[in-house]
Amino acid sequence: MAKSRFTALLYGWIAVLAIMLVTSFILSLLLRFTSLGTSALNGSTIVISLLALFIGGLIAGLKGKENGWILGAGTGIGFTLFVLLYQYLGYNTGLSTTQIIYHAGFLIAALVGGMVGVNLSSNETTN
Repeated sequence: MAKSRFTALLYGWIAVLAIMLVTSFILSLLLRFTSLGTSALNGSTIVISLLALFIGGLIAGLKGKENGWILGAGTGIGFTLFVLLYQYLGYNTGLSTTQIIYHAGFLIAALVGGMVGVNLSSNETTN
C-alpha cells in the first residue's frame, strides 16, 4: 500500500516537473523571439504553476486510486520542499511571505487535483 502511494506521488512529481520544464522552455522562446517582456509573464507563470500542480495531483490521484487528498498534499508539499531546498542551498535564501502564499495556493491546487483524480479513477473502475 505504501509503495503504491509513493509510486503515485512519484508520477505526480514527474508530471509537475515535466510540465514546468516544457512551459519554461516555451516561455523562454516567447521572451527571446517576441516583444513580450518579463512583466507580461508574471500572471501567466502563476496560472501555469497552478495548472501544473493540479495536473500533478490529478495524476497522483489517478495512480493511487484512494486517499486523493493525501496524494495531492504529498505532491504539493514535495514541490514546495523542492523549491525551498533549491532556494536555500542554491541561493542561501528562504521562502518569502509572498512565496508562502503562492505555495499555499499550489498546495490547494494539488489537493483538489488529487481528489478529482481519485474520483475519476473510481469512475473508470465502475464503468
